[in-house]
Amino acid sequence: QVQLVESGGGLVQAGGSLRLSCAASGRTFSSRAVAWFRQAPGKEREFVAAIRWSAGYRYYADSVKGRFTISRDNAKNTVYLQMNSLKPEDTAVYYCAADLEYYSGSYSFAHTARYDYWGQGTQVTVSS
Repeated sequence: QVQLVESGGGLVQAGGSLRLSCAASGRTFSSRAVAWFRQAPGKEREFVAAIRWSAGYRYYADSVKGRFTISRDNAKNTVYLQMNSLKPEDTAVYYCAADLEYYSGSYSFAHTARYDYWGQGTQVTVSS
């Protein structure tokens, strides 16, 4: 079992920055992919970014490329999402997710069905 706890959300003006954290307890992130998704009111949950823990490969949604950066801290077993140049359309609840160790299924990093563990979410609100 992996427990995920997000933090770092808040209210920020357009053009500002926030850094979200996702801390794991129970089992580590080793040999897993960890992703950030977001969900705005009335919309489906959408992929934001993912990182493969072992190799460090990173993947981003087109809407956040060049503005958001996903990273990891092995010692703290924590994944971060640095969000710069925020826009009002980035307003959503942001969720951290982790897949099973040595995932061998067919879902891509961007698909919610890949992930078995989810955090409770953290609200990000960007004012115009």
